[in-house]
Amino acid sequence: MFQKLVAIEPVSLVEEAEKKLYEFAKEVVLYPDIPADDEEILRRIGDADAVLVSYTSQINRYVLERCPKVRYVGMCCSLYSEASANVDIACARERGIQVLGIRDYGDRGVVEFVLCELVRLLHGFDRPMWKELPEEITRLKVGIVGLGVSGGMIADALQYMGAEVSYYSRSRKLEREAAGMQYRPMNELLAYNDVIFTALNKNVILLGEKEFEQLGDGKILFNTSIGPSHEIGALKNWLNHGRNFFVCDSAGALGDPSGALLKHSQVICANVSAGRTRQAFELLSEKVLDNLKQALNA
Repeated sequence: MFQKLVAIEPVSLVEEAEKKLYEFAKEVVLYPDIPADDEEILRRIGDADAVLVSYTSQINRYVLERCPKVRYVGMCCSLYSEASANVDIACARERGIQVLGIRDYGDRGVVEFVLCELVRLLHGFDRPMWKELPEEITRLKVGIVGLGVSGGMIADALQYMGAEVSYYSRSRKLEREAAGMQYRPMNELLAYNDVIFTALNKNVILLGEKEFEQLGDGKILFNTSIGPSHEIGALKNWLNHGRNFFVCDSAGALGDPSGALLKHSQVICANVSAGRTRQAFELLSEKVLDNLKQALNA
């Protein structure tokens, strides 16, 4: 059992999971707001030996080197890679601190968002219609960039609805190809398909001027990644020089620090995280508690 566990910010645990934290630590402190800076993070951690953090704060080397009692950091958010993590995992490893994160807890909400927004655009429900006549998903040419868990779920849903699905990924997905999804090189995928979905890891930018030229005009681009999958200037040019639409759930996925693109007539941004649902919070909570068990049994 840990001596003291501190959640330095809101970590989206359901009430039942918050109560279960007391099974893992003698003392539990949950902070209701986001710390302003490193010094506030240090103050909150104090003499804790276990820390929980969400995606809204950084636990960097400066912090870790000043917290000698910490032996576990639980990321209550997606951990895709060491490079993209908001915890300095390399420093933690040097200091013998275990870091565990979670994945794949909000994907179902993202799939529902994609289907909702795509149908509204195809049919012109409550917004400009993509083409002159309403379109169905049936036989729609759809390309997925990044066929991990989230991208795979989007691909499955669209294929079930009758779309012609192809994909680009760093590695071939033979099981997907056996199910009727065709692999295409990136340039071919962009040129061939009418609707493109990017479902990439955080900080992976694949779409620049060349790729938008390959994508061409009269297309729909969805970004379901946590951050932008595109260069902002290239996206602006693409939107301003054709009948194109860009769709995302959050401002973070749009990635425009100026905020100007949020007002663009061809940008559809709900400005909320589609994956933050009741069911996602329940699954997140289960995974955070499982990681605590693993850390104590290590």
